[in-house]
Amino acid sequence: MSRSASPFTLLHTDPSSKARAGILHTRRGDVETPVFMPVGTQATVKAVSPDELRAMGAGIILGNTYHLHVRPGEKVIAELGGLHDFMGWDRAILTDSGGFQVFSLSKLRRITEEGVHFQNHLDGTPTFIGPETSMQIQRDLGSDIVMAFDECPPFPCSYDDAATSLDLTTRWERRSRDWWRTQPEEGRPLLFGIVQGSSHATLRERSARELVEIGFDGYAVGGVSVGEPEPEMMKAVESSVPFLPESAPRYAMGLGTPPQLVEMVARGIDLFDCVLPTRIARNGTAFTARGTMNLKNAPFARDPLPIEEGCTCPACTTFSRGYLRHLVKAEEILGLRLITLHNLHFYLGLMRKIRSTILEGSFAEFRREFVSGYRVHNAVETAD
Repeated sequence: MSRSASPFTLLHTDPSSKARAGILHTRRGDVETPVFMPVGTQATVKAVSPDELRAMGAGIILGNTYHLHVRPGEKVIAELGGLHDFMGWDRAILTDSGGFQVFSLSKLRRITEEGVHFQNHLDGTPTFIGPETSMQIQRDLGSDIVMAFDECPPFPCSYDDAATSLDLTTRWERRSRDWWRTQPEEGRPLLFGIVQGSSHATLRERSARELVEIGFDGYAVGGVSVGEPEPEMMKAVESSVPFLPESAPRYAMGLGTPPQLVEMVARGIDLFDCVLPTRIARNGTAFTARGTMNLKNAPFARDPLPIEEGCTCPACTTFSRGYLRHLVKAEEILGLRLITLHNLHFYLGLMRKIRSTILEGSFAEFRREFVSGYRVHNAVETAD
């Protein structure tokens, strides 16, 4: 992709909301939006091969800067051809900045103007990540979309603490942009800034305006899904999106459940990532259009139906709920693999459906029917 060209083409905006259909242009091909990015934290989407991801239509996945820096190390990955060759993935990769891991490792960290000093989670080795370090790691990994380095404040967070954190984040993000501009322009990956500000609308607005002034290829809403109630999550997006350019892609980090994805699209978000599809699959829980289904539960023992009728994933086209329950109860690896495949297939298919309804002008109806018909109570039922 030429650096003179816009990284995002907006095709259509839903008249009933802020939902958008577009195309994200990366150096490894175009990605249709809205889009869900399966999470490949450690250079693998858990339990799924690259061929299986391609077969279900994944056009972009997410990698984790901190985890890959700690193990096996970005220099090792670079020597083996970069992250794409390392993991056998030929489509786009977005890597996060490591900022969220700094947040999650808060008991071990020391934040300075330079960056963050902490002990890594594997063996306690002293580790440092700052804006320039994060950019260097992501460059060595060979990412197609790079995230600026930020600090993710906790929830709840007072206005004063959130403002102090935001000021530091803005300085770090400017340094990230400045470092990135020292790299050769030809073939340079996209760089996204991250809006912070916790639950404070005025800080979210300020952050968005400052990032636009600095100038990035795309913009993410960070600091969400960190323990806040869902209304606060929605508020964070609503307080950020109006101040971001329509011509740039927007990314909500770490979200979410299927209804949350629909509602976030309605608020103008284009890209998503979340560990839920793979994480709850390992506990025997599947996503369906009507809600979650805990396949450990006794009523599924003799159930001949697929997880979801009409689904074309490998699990649903071949196996019954009864068989999948047997695999899960017997702790057979195939069970968690099949449910993982189904869940990712569901998420990717949901985003394709959302996109088609935006283009067709029926998103409002789809949104109303999907959100009202979705139930989560099965996810918390106990197994027998």
